[in-house]
Amino acid sequence: MLDKHTEQFHLKCREGQLGEYCLLPGDPGRCEKIAKYFDEPAFLSSNREYTIWTGKLCGKPVSVCSTGIGGPSTAIAVEELAACGVKNFIRIGTCGGINMKVRSGDVVIATGAVRQDGTSHEYAPPEFPAVADFETVAALVSAAKSLGFTYHTGVVQSKDSFYGQHSPNRMPIAGALLEKWEAWKRLGVLASEMEGAALFTVCASLGLEAGAVFHVIWNQERAAAGLSDGEAEQHDTDRAVRTAIEAVKLLITREK
Repeated sequence: MLDKHTEQFHLKCREGQLGEYCLLPGDPGRCEKIAKYFDEPAFLSSNREYTIWTGKLCGKPVSVCSTGIGGPSTAIAVEELAACGVKNFIRIGTCGGINMKVRSGDVVIATGAVRQDGTSHEYAPPEFPAVADFETVAALVSAAKSLGFTYHTGVVQSKDSFYGQHSPNRMPIAGALLEKWEAWKRLGVLASEMEGAALFTVCASLGLEAGAVFHVIWNQERAAAGLSDGEAEQHDTDRAVRTAIEAVKLLITREK
């Protein structure tokens, strides 16, 4: 972790400028939209894939910081945000369904992640599980319930290659990719995304809390089984955003 008293190398922020709670979308373009749910939202910085806004929820300072795509940039964000005093992270992202019960537009709340990435293995041996903080998961579930959203809780798959999932047959290691995908299906993995394993493992190494909530864009397994009639791709992440916002409010209220 970098010195908390200096400006962070990538994020261009310092200790005292952020809240203890931070929401983590991937897309920098989503930060301002998420910050609109804050009281007194204010732009802080933007550098590379990292855009930061701060504000308040329930009278307590909170922040939102984009991470870009994948584990490496997520780990950098978490390391530098932690150096600035952030203690709880909630990933707000998108995912593709794997389990047949997961439909377009649903919300997925991760309890853990398959570590099919590279970044988490720089922090922990492969036997270590990438799991979310229990209290954060509970708050996300309570939030989704109170908002009336269709949600699922369970394990997600975190991978490093978007096209390794979507075009596995053209890859030189197609057999290995397809074999693992079949395993995730049989094990009941809910969805595929790209940051959860890194987030959970990095936070575990730093003694911090982390959760993740995802908007389901599409389920390729339902489509392949002919079960997706009338299910269009959905790209509006507002349900995942609102779930995370309400979860942070619950966590702050419980803390008080």
